[in-house]
Amino acid sequence: MAWMAWTTPTAIFFVVIATLLVIFTILAIKFPETPRVGVLRIETTRGDRLFITLLGSAFLNLIWLGLEIGPQPYALLVCLIYAGAVFRWV
Repeated sequence: MAWMAWTTPTAIFFVVIATLLVIFTILAIKFPETPRVGVLRIETTRGDRLFITLLGSAFLNLIWLGLEIGPQPYALLVCLIYAGAVFRWV
């Protein structure tokens, strides 16, 4: 597959996503939860909040790249703050 740039950062990205999915699956089995209502006024579970976090982080990174706000590692810090906010208030 010469069309795909399988670099170390790409591999780390997919490993982290797969690990998150496994961890959240184990958490759902060991510690079932009832959905809660946050600032969006919809019921969400841990998995829903993970999805919202991943989707929002993708958009944040695209905006960061498109507007050339600064070095890309700083976007990771913004995404971590965003993830904390989503898991706390959504």
